[in-house]
Amino acid sequence: MIHFVSFVSVEEERRVRANDREYNEKFQYASNCIVTSKYNIITFLPVNLFEQFQEVANTYFLFLLILQLIPQISSLSWFTTIVPLALVLSITAVKDATDDYNEKWMNVRVGDIIKLENNQFVAADLLLLSSSEPHGLCYIETAELDGETNMKVRQSISVTAELGDPNNLASFNGEVVCEPPNNKLDRFCGTLYWRDKKYTLTNQNMLLRGCVLRNTEACYGLVIFAGPDTKLMQNSGRTKFKRTSIDRLMNTLVLWIFGFLVCMGVILAVGNAVWEREVGSLFQSYLPWNPPVDNFLFNAFLSFWSYVIILNTVVPISLYVSVEVIRLGHSYFINWDQHMFCSQCNTAAEARTTTLNEELGQVEYIFSDKTGTLTQNIMSFNKCSINGQTYGKCTHCKERLDFTPFNPLADPDFCFCDDSLLESVKVGDAHTHEFFRLLSLCHTVMSEELSEGELVYKAQSPDEGALVTAARNFGFVFRSRTPGTITTTEMGRPVTYTLLAILDFNNIRKRMSVIVRNPEGRIRLYCKGADTVLLERLHPCNQELMNITSDHLNVSKQATLLHNGLRTLALAYKDLSEEEWEIWSESHSCADKATDYREDRLAAAYEQIEQDMMLLGATAIEDKLQEGVPETIAVLSLANIKIWVLTGDKQETAVNIGYSCKMLTDDMTEVFIISGHTVQSVRQELRSFSSNALTPCTFHFLTLFPVLWQAHALEADMELEFVLTACACKAVICCRVTPLQKALVVELIKKHKRAVTLAIGDGANDISMIKSAHIGVGISGQEGIQAVLASDYSFSQFRFLQRLLLVHGRWSYLRMCRFLCYFFYKNFAFTMVHFWFGFFCGFSAQTVYDQYFITLYNIVYTSLPVLAMGIFDQDVPDQRSLEYPKLYEPGQLNLLFNKKEFFICIAQGIYTSVVLFFVPYAVLSEATQSNGVPLADYQTFAVTTATALVIVVSVQICLDTGFWTVINHVFVWGSLGFYFTIMVALHSQTLFRIFPSQFHFVGSAQSTLLQPVVWLTIALATAICIVPVLAFRFLKLDLKPQLSDTVRKRSVSEGRLGARGGSRRSGYAFAHQEGFGELITSGKNMRLSSLALATFASRHSSSWIDTLRRKKHIHCHTPPSASGESSPAPSCISGSVPPLSNSSSVLGGSQDTSIEEETVMAPHQQNTQTVTPSSTQTPPASAAAPQGPAQALRDASVLSSSAVRCHSEDSPGGWTFTLGTLQVS
Repeated sequence: MIHFVSFVSVEEERRVRANDREYNEKFQYASNCIVTSKYNIITFLPVNLFEQFQEVANTYFLFLLILQLIPQISSLSWFTTIVPLALVLSITAVKDATDDYNEKWMNVRVGDIIKLENNQFVAADLLLLSSSEPHGLCYIETAELDGETNMKVRQSISVTAELGDPNNLASFNGEVVCEPPNNKLDRFCGTLYWRDKKYTLTNQNMLLRGCVLRNTEACYGLVIFAGPDTKLMQNSGRTKFKRTSIDRLMNTLVLWIFGFLVCMGVILAVGNAVWEREVGSLFQSYLPWNPPVDNFLFNAFLSFWSYVIILNTVVPISLYVSVEVIRLGHSYFINWDQHMFCSQCNTAAEARTTTLNEELGQVEYIFSDKTGTLTQNIMSFNKCSINGQTYGKCTHCKERLDFTPFNPLADPDFCFCDDSLLESVKVGDAHTHEFFRLLSLCHTVMSEELSEGELVYKAQSPDEGALVTAARNFGFVFRSRTPGTITTTEMGRPVTYTLLAILDFNNIRKRMSVIVRNPEGRIRLYCKGADTVLLERLHPCNQELMNITSDHLNVSKQATLLHNGLRTLALAYKDLSEEEWEIWSESHSCADKATDYREDRLAAAYEQIEQDMMLLGATAIEDKLQEGVPETIAVLSLANIKIWVLTGDKQETAVNIGYSCKMLTDDMTEVFIISGHTVQSVRQELRSFSSNALTPCTFHFLTLFPVLWQAHALEADMELEFVLTACACKAVICCRVTPLQKALVVELIKKHKRAVTLAIGDGANDISMIKSAHIGVGISGQEGIQAVLASDYSFSQFRFLQRLLLVHGRWSYLRMCRFLCYFFYKNFAFTMVHFWFGFFCGFSAQTVYDQYFITLYNIVYTSLPVLAMGIFDQDVPDQRSLEYPKLYEPGQLNLLFNKKEFFICIAQGIYTSVVLFFVPYAVLSEATQSNGVPLADYQTFAVTTATALVIVVSVQICLDTGFWTVINHVFVWGSLGFYFTIMVALHSQTLFRIFPSQFHFVGSAQSTLLQPVVWLTIALATAICIVPVLAFRFLKLDLKPQLSDTVRKRSVSEGRLGARGGSRRSGYAFAHQEGFGELITSGKNMRLSSLALATFASRHSSSWIDTLRRKKHIHCHTPPSASGESSPAPSCISGSVPPLSNSSSVLGGSQDTSIEEETVMAPHQQNTQTVTPSSTQTPPASAAAPQGPAQALRDASVLSSSAVRCHSEDSPGGWTFTLGTLQVS
């Protein structure tokens, strides 16, 4: 487990003097040494034990062990507790030691000047002083910081660029005054004082820790921030110890059980005091108290502690060993899952932790990065609009263009299919040439020419690289740049432009510009940016062209760029006179040198020049989605999982991807955007939405949070309003968020919604979010493995998240819940027999069973069957879990193991103990052997009760096991065999001869088990314990079946039908449902929903799930649904799917379920959308075969609403359910 040192900045400003450690040490700046581990050789044992004994159960068992070492109160041997306790502590210690590792960085100090060489990591935050490259340039890769693998350029200030000689650097004594440590990766503000002059420092002069030096032989830098003060570490946050909700509940239950144990001890101690005073005192002459007991009260006090020891098995320590073993097994299943293996990158899924598997079955919110997580992070030039004419994606062009004959410098991997654009370039169209000239000049791409004509572009963003590559292929080739020039090849002719200024992109401007002078001396500004921003700055004469281009970009049109999920930019230019340039250059220079409000002054200067531009056109870049992303989002939405996208990209790009992955759909007619720049404006926007959200259109809102929203909406006094607003929306996309703001959004949901959260990302900028969420998932993709190293689970494709949650997560939760319910049941049934026995043994703390049975009960006799159930059990197959996402909801609502279920298990265990004690007691007290000898002796009673207990709990686990494997059979029947073998061996002559003082009851087990009355007693006790359970389960299955019950029943029936074989017509002949002939011939549109089965299953079970969900949402301050529907799907789905029924099959299943009477749906319910299955999912074989007339309609299945309120007298209970079967229009 990685542990990052945290640092809270209290500095107002930082002063650093180069090469002067004595001066810098006065400020006590942090060193650069960071240890990313919790332990070392000396501290491991004490620290690890301290952490383990913070678990309530471990402390509880240590306390019991101490009690067992006191002979006056111990009725059991000390080894019954110390052996399992030592085993648990040892296993956990080994696991913690394996997870922990140690890593140290270069030990440098603030103020030192260090040299970096090519491909080295930057060890601290450095001010770049000089470089081996001309003009003080160096190239870096920032994947560890912002997740971008594209190269970026940094440049030293000119006054230090010449200090390349080590002797000059050694004598450098400049002093830097700058901002204190902070987490802003894209901002740095400081001033260098040297030789009585001051020089402004910006982020372009900084090399941040975590970057990698590329394509630069060497550079020198002055350490400004070190260790925990670096921006990387300021953004990393602390690694938190993650525990599941079941772990937290178990701690609470252990405390309750301990209280219950104390109460039982008090009752039995009081009984002991009364018995010793009234009866025991009469036997003192031959049964005296053991020293130092001298009165009945002290004897009762000791009796209390004796019973605490005897009854401690209500929570045996083997519970925690078993939990860890089960979790380990679940982790291996994830690692071994071939459906989550990516053959392209040869990467398997990996469970990097063993403690969170069941939490995967309870996720309600997913926070996803965009680039590289939902998308492939591979951009392609897709479409463009030039002077009102659109190009790209032509239907008549079937083959990609070959640019080689036209342009020998073309990129052979570039793909474009519209030959009309190439023809426009060839004929010399002025607008087309200017369009691609802009793309070849207006950028910050770096070019590397490996050989003559072999160019490699290093861009800060993939879309910028795609635009420059497009210009390259159409004849405008960017070749190289210096700080003052840009060299291109235009239609085969080399051209060098003088670079006068770069007006760089930022979050507020949403555009970038360059000002260049061409060889003829003409000065021109080229600008590209978001259409919403750039179109406002055009000259009025562009109105007609702007309208045409806007139509091309308009999302509401049928054939638009944006509708296809493309990243769009508008392009414009402006000619400048020499006078205009000189005046603006002077104002820009003043703004650039300003020491206060520098960014605002620069923004004003940029705004001044970027006016009255001439529109050239627009571009559309496609960042292709990963395979299966839309299907995965749709299926997860059906499982009532809300998906939020948190991205550092601009708003337009995020919206485009939202449409591509089907998070956003055309039925979302209302789009709500928070864009306020002040606290009051943000608060007003939030409250405005809250009032509008009370209308029926609530779930058609899209909430976007771009630009400066994070500066105010996440503040403490507005965080609740933010959460309520966001959670009322159908889809949430947060734009322009920093790594820590991603984590803050996750923390707010955890705090106010108390829901299980999952964060998934692929870059170093996602690490904070991954650590903050309950579950962190890393994607091993284009942006390194830092996210993977910080995650709890990792794989290579977003689509695998569907299987991780709906299959492995749901199964892990189900198995753990069943395991815990059975474990508490069997141990209360075992332990409470001692309690009842106390009333018949003078409260003497005598045990019913011998100590070997007590020791072996949880280790041998009952441990393996419950382990097999906890590891292998499943209610429905994996394919059905994917077909019916609504099966996931019980985990979200904590239905399978909670305080109520715990008390039910306890009650069943207590009932079983009553039967196991009093039935043998009543029968054996009057029974005799065949020779007339009474059977009412202690050892016969103990053997009978123990045997009945083992048989009853074995039968019970057979009933609880839903999926039988060979291992289950071996463990269940093998455990019974072990019991009888060990029981006979413990009462054998052989052991008596070897250990005569330990094994007294020779042959008693054999003689007892040979008596028919004993077996009749065992059978009677078993029947009384099991028959009520069977009756209750049959009634529940018949009267209130769960969705899983119906799906499982359906799977079994389909399996039998598939195995039956025979003639097809027999299947048709026995399909007794009424046909659809009348409806078909009526000419009405009829569509059969694939959700019919699951809605049928929810007939008796949907309302109570909805009630629980409404209670939970009200408790968590969630605004109520305005729709008034009983189905949870419309009010909770966070994706793009329309309101859904409780049925959840999206992959299509058999539709042989009978058709319910159709119910008229509300207008907003009638929006339907077909969800396509993921390519990785294979339908069951039975679904592929035709099964009666319904087969012809199966392919037309759609998603529809599930249940509406109906007051028809014919509907049982006043409810009628539409199976989503028929939609008539």
